[in-house]
Amino acid sequence: MSSRRFGSQSLARLLGRWQQSPSRIPLWRQLADALRLLILDGRLALDTRLPGERELALTLDVSRTTISSALAHLRDDGYLESRHGSGSRVILPDSRTLPTLSNASAALDLSTAALGAGPEIHQAYTHSLTAITQHLTQTGYDQLGLPALRDAIAARYTARGLPTRAEEVMVVNGAVSGLALVLRMLTGPGDRVVVDHPTYPLAIAAIQGASCRPVGVSLPPTGWDSDGFAATLAQTAPRLAYLMPDFHNPTGRCMDVSTRQAITAVAARSRTTLVVDETMVDLWFDAPPPPPLAAFCPNGNVITLGSAGKSFWGGLRLGWVRAPARTIATLAQTRDTLDLGSPLLEQLATLWLFDNSDTFLPARRQMLRERRDGCAALLREHFPDWRFQMPEGGLSFWIELPDMLATQLAARADVAGIHLGTGTRFGLSGAFDRYLRMPFSLEPAELENALLRLKPLWLGISKSGQSLKRTLV
Repeated sequence: MSSRRFGSQSLARLLGRWQQSPSRIPLWRQLADALRLLILDGRLALDTRLPGERELALTLDVSRTTISSALAHLRDDGYLESRHGSGSRVILPDSRTLPTLSNASAALDLSTAALGAGPEIHQAYTHSLTAITQHLTQTGYDQLGLPALRDAIAARYTARGLPTRAEEVMVVNGAVSGLALVLRMLTGPGDRVVVDHPTYPLAIAAIQGASCRPVGVSLPPTGWDSDGFAATLAQTAPRLAYLMPDFHNPTGRCMDVSTRQAITAVAARSRTTLVVDETMVDLWFDAPPPPPLAAFCPNGNVITLGSAGKSFWGGLRLGWVRAPARTIATLAQTRDTLDLGSPLLEQLATLWLFDNSDTFLPARRQMLRERRDGCAALLREHFPDWRFQMPEGGLSFWIELPDMLATQLAARADVAGIHLGTGTRFGLSGAFDRYLRMPFSLEPAELENALLRLKPLWLGISKSGQSLKRTLV
């Protein structure tokens, strides 16, 4: 299989402000660290072929010697493979596994916004091991999901103001799997898909993986830009729009009722299907979110995605799709080409968790609220020049830095054993290099340790930037 070639301009956008000037770190090493970060983040996919040295030198405005030294360093460390006449191809060292979020556990991880399992997860699986015996005489293949679980999911939507029947629910293997299934059903290569900007990185990956073109609608300082959303739909004629209105990832904001009404009205007029990701819907702090977007759109052009991953545990790889019964039937036919259904044990565990959620979700929300407040206090004390708003729910802060320094900071932090989620992971074409997503889901002592180790790295970068500005003035 031939490697995918990455254009020099695209690579430059992904690199962002990678140069640290003035700095004691050689320029070639700065470039090597920035490229390695892109590889470990997954933004430079395995088997990607980089532009030639001369082309990169011209695009990045550095000497060819700098490029050669950086690429040679990455080759020596096992991140690139070069062949005469074929350029350099992205690989990983033999001692490393694929760059997934789970690898971050080996270091201080400030890139993953998720919680570990509580005691209820063990209880749920213990119960499901007993409950599965009555299903063992059957094949276990079910494209739609366990009827009792679909009933429970439908009841939850009905309680939130969206009347739902079991035939309007399909159980899938996580919200991203549901999005990929919807994309497979509704889109074709080259189709446009409107997204919030910033948005969830795996949603961008799923859209691009379906050979579609994500089109961003910038989020204003607060709320959503419904007029900008309407204009984008009119100008681009997308096949669908992907939104995360409930404690949006990464900003943590929640869409109010009037905006939900405006967004669904715009989508209905343009006959654009809305795909609404409710992954964070249970993680509210002060008040539950308004009714689902589908409750404001009676004509049925809203497909809702849910997940057990954030509400209960990330290792519980189970989600669902809520849509009109006709759409669910079509999705089931589309699914035949992908898999044969979702694991029964996980479905039984999720059903138990739904039935018992009132006994542990309130404490989970309270814990997250306390961790949010503790993290905010640490950020204000140690990083007073970082700006952020208190999220209304979810698992993380969206932090604005004083300058486009996220990639530089992440590259230095990664060398020091701290993984950061740069804003560029959440944007298109390298956008948001002045932002970080900072989770507050870690244990308080672990979070404080990570931030204290990060502080001198930030001070070094910010002082360098201030010195450069004074020199330019």
